[in-house]
Amino acid sequence: MKLKRIFNVIAVFIFCFLLAACGKDAKPADTDDKAAKQVESNVAKDEKSNKDANDGSKVIVDSLKREVTVPKDVKKIVCVGVGTLRYTCYMDSEDLIVGVEDHEKEKPVLARPYNYVNFDKFKDLPGIGDNGDPNIEKIIELAPDVILTIDSLKMGVDELQKKTNIPVVSIPIADSSLDERNYEIFRILGELYNKEDKAKEMTAYLDEIKDDLNKRTGDIKAEDKPSVYVSGLSFKGSHGFEGTEANYGPLTLSNSRNLADEVEGQKGFFEIDLEKVLEWDPDIILLDFNGYDIIKDQYNKNKELFESLSAVKNGKVYSQISYRHCATNLDTALIDAYYAGKVSFPDRFEDVDMDQKAKEIYEKFIGEDIYPAQKEAGLEFRKIEIGK
Repeated sequence: MKLKRIFNVIAVFIFCFLLAACGKDAKPADTDDKAAKQVESNVAKDEKSNKDANDGSKVIVDSLKREVTVPKDVKKIVCVGVGTLRYTCYMDSEDLIVGVEDHEKEKPVLARPYNYVNFDKFKDLPGIGDNGDPNIEKIIELAPDVILTIDSLKMGVDELQKKTNIPVVSIPIADSSLDERNYEIFRILGELYNKEDKAKEMTAYLDEIKDDLNKRTGDIKAEDKPSVYVSGLSFKGSHGFEGTEANYGPLTLSNSRNLADEVEGQKGFFEIDLEKVLEWDPDIILLDFNGYDIIKDQYNKNKELFESLSAVKNGKVYSQISYRHCATNLDTALIDAYYAGKVSFPDRFEDVDMDQKAKEIYEKFIGEDIYPAQKEAGLEFRKIEIGK
């Protein structure tokens, strides 16, 4: 009996020892939960990675931060909404397009350089609706791998994907001359089209242009800059001499002094009282060709007003080729920036030949120099005598 009690005591001792040893290394319950969740997350990622590798798909994060599963090798696309087709052409991916919006098929348009050089490809493609209003049935019939659209699509990006059962990837509208949205578009399309190197090439070129313009003019003091008034700009249609813009891209990029920037509360396009322009009496006037016919008519009706301006009297009225046609054509905007800089700071741009600069930029973006065709159509960087 005594022996049995001894064995029981030993057994209890061993049990307590083991219990204490286990308790010494035990982790709190919440730590175990976190670890378990991390393991689950890693497993899920591995499973997703394996699934993507096996089913030939990949995930694109679009401009709305949506995660969209698309084929790894996109072979057929349609572009819905302003800018989508343009940037696809900038990425040398126009051969993937199986349908275009109706207005891209009407005629070659110099004001949209990507359309002008690719019109023969576009004109025979099926129409898929127009101006961001997609023809759902036609898109389904074409069965693209992906629909590329804008994040402000009226129908809604998710709704378009639901109605077509086709992956929809969104990009932002880039309606200025150059900002972060341009970089985001190239990033998204580089991943979508498996052309990351092309995307890097294009964004590096944008950096190169910004750096070049800043090196030329970034050190000029505000008081040493001539004042510039830009007029005749297009915004939801053509406008006359009163149509101007604060933060006008070519002037901003070239570090020129835009008088419209000095109007309190204005950030983009607006119409200004002509009396204010008389008060400013700008050193330089830039005229956008899109509004030039209206401006000529205004001049003929009120020559006294125009001829009282110093820029007119001193022969410092110059052209700008409109870069807005179905939003911003980035290539033309950058060329405009060089010409704006050239007329504002001629000594800093003495080495810039506009024919060569236009050729360089157009070939980089659309693979072809269209400036000779623009000049033939009267769209040339030059001094302007209003009314002639």
